Amino acid sequence: MSAYPAYTMGALCIVGGVSGYARTRSVPSLVAGVGVGLLFLWSADVIRKGAPNGLEGALGASALLLLSSLPRITKGPVPLVLAATSSAAGVYYGTKVYNLRN
Repeated sequence: MSAYPAYTMGALCIVGGVSGYARTRSVPSLVAGVGVGLLFLWSADVIRKGAPNGLEGALGASALLLLSSLPRITKGPVPLVLAATSSAAGVYYGTKVYNLRN
């Protein structure tokens, strides 16, 4: 099982949260970006080690990011890209979890 999508999403979320804070001094962007990014990175590490719940953590982080991006999707390219990448990661990890359970 590949942890690379979760590592990538984690890094992108953290960079996005920090840059959002640097541009607009938005504390919610910083907290959400770093929080979701750390959840992705934790999940990637757990997946890499082969321990339980890594796939579920990555799927949950994808769902959290998607649900927080959808209400703002028409406000510009950043929420649109967040929704698209979280959807892709969600489909990837959702398929992995489904295949693991069946």
